[in-house]
Amino acid sequence: MAKLVIFGATGYAGGKIGAEALRRGHEVVGVARNAGAVPEGVDERQGSLHDEAFVADLAKDADVFVVATPARAIDGKKLVDAVPSLVRIAREHGVRLSFVGGASSLLVAEGGPRLFDTPEFPAEYKEEAGSHAEVLDLLREQPEDLDWFYVSPAAEFGAWVPGERTGQFRLGGDILLTDENGRSFIGGDDYAIAYVDEIEQPKHRRARFTVAY
Repeated sequence: MAKLVIFGATGYAGGKIGAEALRRGHEVVGVARNAGAVPEGVDERQGSLHDEAFVADLAKDADVFVVATPARAIDGKKLVDAVPSLVRIAREHGVRLSFVGGASSLLVAEGGPRLFDTPEFPAEYKEEAGSHAEVLDLLREQPEDLDWFYVSPAAEFGAWVPGERTGQFRLGGDILLTDENGRSFIGGDDYAIAYVDEIEQPKHRRARFTVAY
């Protein structure tokens, strides 16, 4: 079994991934900025992924880092600002680095554009979308000895569209997946299943993949 350290363990995606990992018998350390809200069974730690010493200590006996935090600036720091130190620590300790990404950096069709570059993409979400894309771009520049993966959900994903656990979904690469009606959707539980599947049986090393119905 693996030991997962989940940054953003109290959020929607982080909580779903933690619950799925526990269900399968993995050990889960949940990191949150505010203590007291992680699911039962999670080893709670209060701290920030921007605290390099704190992150390095967590890496000593971890197998996988799961980064499930917002990408936009919070208290003046963006997620991408933490990537260089996360990379150094992951390489030093042999930790697999993974990210809950956004759907908006997916291409709407072969050759583009990206979803957040389309005219109809809501302006109020562009900061978060662009910040997630920055993380992915930086990961793709890292040395070959860094083991990482990045999972973009479908366009509709979150607590407002929780869906039901089915265990049935499709995996894709850099192109947005839609169903026969043009809808791009994934429930939280099924997203978590795909995420933990990748931890248990790696098939997307140093790559982004997407999950949708």
